[in-house]
Amino acid sequence: MEIVSLIGCKDYEYDQLKTCIKETFENLGGIEKYISRGETVLLKVNLLMKKRPEEATTTHPKFVKALADELIDYGAKVIIGDSPGGPFNKKILQGIYSICGYEEIAKDLPVVLNYNTNSVEISNEEGLILKRIKGIEVLKEVDKVISVSKLKTHGMMLFTGAVKNMFGIVAGLEKAEYHVRMPNNVDFSNALVDICLAAKPILSFMDGIVGMEGAGPSGGDPREVGVVIGSTSPYHLDVAATTIIGIEPTKVPTIERCVERELCKGNFEDIELKGENIEKFIVNDFVVPEIRSLDLLEGKIPKFLRDILNGLLQPKPVFMHDQCIGCRDCANNCPPRVIEMVNKKPMVNLDECIRCFCCQELCPVQAVHIYRPLLMKWLAKL
Repeated sequence: MEIVSLIGCKDYEYDQLKTCIKETFENLGGIEKYISRGETVLLKVNLLMKKRPEEATTTHPKFVKALADELIDYGAKVIIGDSPGGPFNKKILQGIYSICGYEEIAKDLPVVLNYNTNSVEISNEEGLILKRIKGIEVLKEVDKVISVSKLKTHGMMLFTGAVKNMFGIVAGLEKAEYHVRMPNNVDFSNALVDICLAAKPILSFMDGIVGMEGAGPSGGDPREVGVVIGSTSPYHLDVAATTIIGIEPTKVPTIERCVERELCKGNFEDIELKGENIEKFIVNDFVVPEIRSLDLLEGKIPKFLRDILNGLLQPKPVFMHDQCIGCRDCANNCPPRVIEMVNKKPMVNLDECIRCFCCQELCPVQAVHIYRPLLMKWLAKL
């Protein structure tokens, strides 16, 4: 059995946050159960891109500060870091730490914001697809890792939580290579599980106070949920978090892979809930994007028809040129390099598009929408 702690928290008022974090640690058995005094802990946060805290794209800095504060009070050393989307260098990290509110944490607490942009090869014997991972070097500088994710929907993976948060240990543009190598959601979600296994987070926390619904992980809308979630397992945390926002856990590719690999059961049979009743936090009208399952038509129609229909059912990125500011972020960060800037506006070769939707994730002005055919939405309900 793995523990999942649920503590109600309505906003980011700091004293309230510290109390909630403290209670979460108590529910999980106490900090001393997982960390020794003097050890260095990496708080692996979600810093996808330059977004202000109120936009709910990144882990809220006050949430991270409260968690770091508790660890420091105990006697641990804290490094905060992530490898965001796109290039991984000091200048980009400085901009992200500034806009996302993390520089203030470093001013108030003796924490280190990671600026080490080197990479190292990590052996991953438990990996199914990825036996070796090019990870961020800071992993070698710490004793323990804690996942600190944000409760959000995701256009490709349906949901991004504690497991997918660990994708940020992959160094810089290496993430783009994984998208190219594994363009379908079965292989890619297996790779995400492999990466989480390689990172070995000892605990997982989720900022579910204000989450993101709709076109996540960056283009959706903030949505109050009011919960701090903590767990001894990233896999089981994601089961609880998806249940709270009305998603059947096994509909999420990463959770489905975890069930197949016997890392969790995908329900509450192997979860011990502590804290408040989960029913208190369930949001019945949380806006969730639809994703196309790779085997949506398998077993329902002949293969030759399935191949034709699968081509017609593909979702695709649509660029809103009237909103576009010509920054080139979509083209520069497109894994298969199929976006060309024409008159400072993006044009995409859909025949070679792998539907990773990195263009949507990293657009600073939400000028990329994902079009999903009506037929796909109808078939998804079958």
